Amino acid sequence: MGRMTPAQPTPPGALEEEAYAALRHELIVGGFAPGDRLSIRGAADRLGLSPMPVRAAIRRLVSERALDTTAAGTAIVPRLSRAEFTELAGLRAQLEPHALTLAAPRLGPKTLGALDAQLDAFAHAKAAGDPVGTQRADTEFLFTLFRAAEAPLVLSFIETLWLRRSPLFWEARWVLLGTSSLHARHADILAALRAGDADAAAAALAADIERTAEVLLTEHPFGAE
Repeated sequence: MGRMTPAQPTPPGALEEEAYAALRHELIVGGFAPGDRLSIRGAADRLGLSPMPVRAAIRRLVSERALDTTAAGTAIVPRLSRAEFTELAGLRAQLEPHALTLAAPRLGPKTLGALDAQLDAFAHAKAAGDPVGTQRADTEFLFTLFRAAEAPLVLSFIETLWLRRSPLFWEARWVLLGTSSLHARHADILAALRAGDADAAAAALAADIERTAEVLLTEHPFGAE
């Protein structure tokens, strides 16, 4: 019988990083809504991990203000006030078009094809009345562009904004799904990028962010100021 290779020990902090990355990803793509409570045991079961790394990951997200804590110490997804959402939308309208202009000269056929597929997925999900599919396709379309910028610091700033943005968008999914004009500029963004007009693409993205913010400020309830 051959000698068995001993199992490699898990590097210190690796499980915490896994838990942190998974929870962060779920917050960004809309896996939680404002007011959702994240118990350590529930999150650990959801991720298939032990409570200790999940506890550490939740503490990190609290320190980043992606999560709040109750008086009893329970982690909770924060609810934005109107003023906070207005500030967040303004930051997004500056930072995300900047990332797009950085990405524009780096887009090759493979990335453009992926963007086409994501637009198709969004259109099919919207036609089917599928809020999960529409939000995931919308997120992947934009983050495909942001990652293509090859600007890690810019991407990190955008992700931090989306940690606060996405839970509200998930809560407001039926408002967004029922507003036909929203996200129509994504096709304009891609057309401008194919034409080599990064400025037009950036303007379309800024207009999309601003128009969506106007709709939500009009039709969606917000937390206390």
